[in-house]
Amino acid sequence: MSKNKIQIFDTTLRDGEQVPGCKLNTEQKVVIAKQLDGLGVDVIEAGFPVSSPGDFKSVEAISKIVKNATVCGLTRAVENDIKVAAEALKYAKKPRIHTGIGTSDSHIKFKFKSDRETIIQRAFDAVAYAKSFVEDVEFYAEDAGRTDNEYLARVCEAAIKAGATVLNIPDTTGYCLPSEYGAKMKYLMENVKGIEKAILSCHCHNDLGLATANSIEGVINGARQIECTINGIGERAGNTALEEVVMVLKQHPYLNLDTNIDTTRLYGISQLVSDSMGIYTQPNKAIVGANAFAHSSGIHQDGVIKNRETYEIIDPKDVGVTESAIVLTARSGRAALAYRAKNVGYELTKLQLDDVYANFLDFADKKKEINDTDIYQIIETSNVYQQIISA
Repeated sequence: MSKNKIQIFDTTLRDGEQVPGCKLNTEQKVVIAKQLDGLGVDVIEAGFPVSSPGDFKSVEAISKIVKNATVCGLTRAVENDIKVAAEALKYAKKPRIHTGIGTSDSHIKFKFKSDRETIIQRAFDAVAYAKSFVEDVEFYAEDAGRTDNEYLARVCEAAIKAGATVLNIPDTTGYCLPSEYGAKMKYLMENVKGIEKAILSCHCHNDLGLATANSIEGVINGARQIECTINGIGERAGNTALEEVVMVLKQHPYLNLDTNIDTTRLYGISQLVSDSMGIYTQPNKAIVGANAFAHSSGIHQDGVIKNRETYEIIDPKDVGVTESAIVLTARSGRAALAYRAKNVGYELTKLQLDDVYANFLDFADKKKEINDTDIYQIIETSNVYQQIISA
């Protein structure tokens, strides 16, 4: 793998599906998995096979149909979990078992009622057992964000010795600042013996709105995989949004980091996931929100009409959106009205536009948004309508 290639690990069908009320059936998961494979993700985390017969069935079904991506199943550091995952993944062209255990003092003391040395041994044993089934084993150190770096490095070394090919460093609670998360990755790159044998992976949650920033800092500091979901869906406040990290890397070429993602498919798969899960995507959501390329302020509209790049750093077509939207509201100016009028068949002179604009403002004060039908009515009830149609 190129040193500058960032693998995209999509966990929409596992971590993303943990949103309350958003359960998908096997058929829906298969449809989404096919689209993820076409999108170009490197890894599809298909589910947690031991958690239910339905999840096992879904992982097995996805393993059969995915042509390009690695198919991954999650487990705890429990032998039966790992054995069941291996069985579910038996049809995958490129199977991966994702196993691990909590490493923060909080998890060790309160969740496992254990001690640090025992946790290291459990990590080693889980990876070694998973390795007996598949070559590609990812180890996660749950709550790594709140695990001190020296101990975390020891856990990672044990996982590598047992055969781990990927080390997942989750900011499970979304607590880290970007500088802290980046420094953690840098520390591991410099202090874990055998780190050259494994890939460091970012798995960040969005509790403080920092998931994307943390993931980017992670790859800047040596990680080469980002774990993310479509639309940033996931437990609590969600996970790192796939479309965000991919476009950050694409729009900042000086980072010299890239992915295999076909970005023109981003909007389409965003809509598919939103519709399948019944999750309304907030209009101001970066990249795929309804307003991501919409302009209603007169100053912005005038700038975009003259040159799109005045107020847009991304070409909408690059993410699968047809075009920028000029939305007419009471804040819109003459340029936007003239632009929309031209789109529906009226070429207005400056004097005609002045008269129509006065009529437009009366309409706009009564409605939140002016549509094409309203534009016809605005022009037809203006003082200069006869001049316009006779031109």
